[in-house]
Amino acid sequence: MQVKSYKSGSMGVVDFDATGLGEKVLYRTLKDAVVMHQANQRQGTAKAKGRSEIKGSQKKPWKQKHTGRARAGSVKSPIWRGGGTVFGPHNRDFSYHMPKRARRVALRTALLGKLRDDEVVIAELEQFAAPSSKQARQVLADLGNPRRALIVIAKADENLWKSFRNFPGVQVRVASDVCTFDVVSGGLIVTESAALEMIQERVAFDKTTNGGK
Repeated sequence: MQVKSYKSGSMGVVDFDATGLGEKVLYRTLKDAVVMHQANQRQGTAKAKGRSEIKGSQKKPWKQKHTGRARAGSVKSPIWRGGGTVFGPHNRDFSYHMPKRARRVALRTALLGKLRDDEVVIAELEQFAAPSSKQARQVLADLGNPRRALIVIAKADENLWKSFRNFPGVQVRVASDVCTFDVVSGGLIVTESAALEMIQERVAFDKTTNGGK
C-alpha cells in the first residue's frame, strides 16, 4: 500500500505494509468504540428536584371541600408553579468499558480505514527549537491546510505541542495515548514513522486468541 509522505516541506509517496491491520474495516466494532468514548466523556450531572426535595410547607393549601377551587394537597405538586419535577433527570454515571481486545481491534480497523481513504501522511517533522506558530502554520500549509488534523508523535514534545495548540481542529497526541475516537475524528492523520510503528505494535494481531477477532 502506498501512503503519502512529508519531508522538508515537500510531499511524496512511500510504501507501507498494512497486512497487520486486517483485511476489512469492522464498522460495528468501530462504532462501539466511538460510542463508548463519547459515553465516558459525559458528566452525568443533570439534576431536577422531585416533589420531596422542594423546600416549602407541608401544609394543605386549603380545605378539601366547599371552597369552589380545585383540590390541592401540597404546594410542591408537580402541576403547581415551583413544584417538583416528575421523572426528571438525576445524577448518573454513563461510563462503561469494552474488552481490551475489542478496543485494540477497533483502533486497528480505524487506522486501516484511514489508510484506505488516503488520510494518512507519514511525516518527518523537524525539531521545534522553541514554540513557533509560524513554523507550524507552514507545515499545515504544506499539507494543504486540512480543516482537521491529528499529529501523532513518538514521544512528548512540548515545543511542538505549544506550536500547534492554537490552531482550531489540530490536535497533537503521543502514539501511546492515541485512541479510536482520536483517529476517527482527527481528519488528516499526520504521524511520524516511529509513532506509526508504535501504534502497529499496540494493535498487532494476538496469535494466541485467533487473530484478536
